[in-house]
Amino acid sequence: MPTINNIRTNQPMTTGGNVSHTETSKGKPAAEAKTSATDSDSVSLSSQGQSVGQIHQQLATQEAFDTEKVNAIKEAIANGSYVIDADKLAANMIKLEDDLKGL
Repeated sequence: MPTINNIRTNQPMTTGGNVSHTETSKGKPAAEAKTSATDSDSVSLSSQGQSVGQIHQQLATQEAFDTEKVNAIKEAIANGSYVIDADKLAANMIKLEDDLKGL
């Protein structure tokens, strides 16, 4: 199986077993001869793709959740003081569904 070290050092990637290098008519290994054609390849992202990348970077630096709030809710559940407001929960579920329809 190829390793990242093979890719970084431009060594031929192998999956094990014997490795044979075929040579082109100019005497260069076939892998080297093919690399010159890929030097001109390029990738460009749409503005939407760039926006997704920026959002991803922002989210990666933020905490996934508020630890203090989670601990307070756990404590309230444990001591029986946590009350669920069914109307508020339903309204938030409907709002979420409406928000998702816009995507």
